[in-house]
Amino acid sequence: MTINKDMTIGEILKLDRGTANIFMSFGMHCLGCPHATAESLQDACAAHGANADALVTKLNEHMAAQA
Repeated sequence: MTINKDMTIGEILKLDRGTANIFMSFGMHCLGCPHATAESLQDACAAHGANADALVTKLNEHMAAQA
């Protein structure tokens, strides 16, 4: 599965809990908060000052390595 900026953090964590470390490395430490299931990855990155494209790249690299 390919990760994209329209997905929520919650959706991505359901696919692979191992992505939590990647989110935390981008300053997203509240993975269990209500926003993690409601806002898009793009919106979450904007709120945390993170680069959405870089995060999506890292997440997809992780997912590819798991396959």
